[in-house]
Amino acid sequence: TRVRSSAASDVYKRQYLYHSNERYMKVKKISAANVEACSLPKLFDEEKIDFQPIQCVNWAEYPYKPKVNFRIAHTQNSILLHFKVKEESVRAKYGEDNGSVWTDSCVEFFSIPAGDGIYYNIECNCIGTILVGAGPVRNNREHAPKEVTAHVQRWSSLGNQPFAERIGETDWEVALIIPYSVFFKHQIDSLDGKEIKANFYKCGDELQTPHFLSWNPIQIEQPDFHRPDFFGTLEFE
Repeated sequence: TRVRSSAASDVYKRQYLYHSNERYMKVKKISAANVEACSLPKLFDEEKIDFQPIQCVNWAEYPYKPKVNFRIAHTQNSILLHFKVKEESVRAKYGEDNGSVWTDSCVEFFSIPAGDGIYYNIECNCIGTILVGAGPVRNNREHAPKEVTAHVQRWSSLGNQPFAERIGETDWEVALIIPYSVFFKHQIDSLDGKEIKANFYKCGDELQTPHFLSWNPIQIEQPDFHRPDFFGTLEFE
């Protein structure tokens, strides 16, 4: 048999490590009707849905690790998300959807809801401004039209007005209600009983201390969240 090259062997090791470390989480279904984003934290408490940490520091040159946790649930027609963050500075330059929110204090949810390789990046800064993109790879992604992003209900503990970077330890929260219509390249009516691949992130590309954290580890050399090959698994009730 042919001997593996060193490079091939390294790829093999990374793939094995990835699969052995892959995060897996069950997503509870909530039957509550007419949920509002501002009431999500209370609803999650009542439903006893636990927080999960976003704490993987994948790149040694970006060692800063703010405290970041999230929790997730779903209803008949939406995904519900609640993020809590504590970091040493906070910024919200972007106030209109589909701007460069990843350069602000930002949390993100990437997923493959239809299992066909097309993944969505839903990125949200600390005042609830979002970006939604779709495509099979990082390049040439299609942004959701504004009438689609408008369907995402958001609540932020910091309000919704843009501001320059504030230096000093800050706690903040955002809650999102993401109807399935936001997956604008697909017709998704339900995720009941489905398993989908996904990852959750925290970043701040232009903060005084840039950082790139993930829920599921990403084992590549340079920061890149657009790696569906390193997504974990969500099992929807």
